Amino acid sequence: MSDNTPNATQVQDQVQAVPLQSRDLMQLASSKTTGEAIGFDHLLGVTVPLTVELGRTRISIAGLSQFAPGTLIPLDKEAHEPVDILVNDKVVARGEVVTIGEQYGVRITSVQGM
Repeated sequence: MSDNTPNATQVQDQVQAVPLQSRDLMQLASSKTTGEAIGFDHLLGVTVPLTVELGRTRISIAGLSQFAPGTLIPLDKEAHEPVDILVNDKVVARGEVVTIGEQYGVRITSVQGM
């Protein structure tokens, strides 16, 4: 750090208040908005990321460096246990893994209180 770099106390001493007149606030308040109001119906179309978590584990960096095709990673859940369904990292439901044609899916078995 150079000797010319101001420290936090010097910067705080240089901070000055910006004068604000009440007429400035009135101009801000009187501006008109354009467009539609956003109602609940508009929110229903918003997409959110959904994650299905099969299980978790912790591994050392040394173990991670040993990953190769064919490496098996044991998880903290047994095969018969339900998977967690998360939205924004919060569990919202649980379910069981199923196959739907050629793809995997999840059949919801319980819904958490949101």
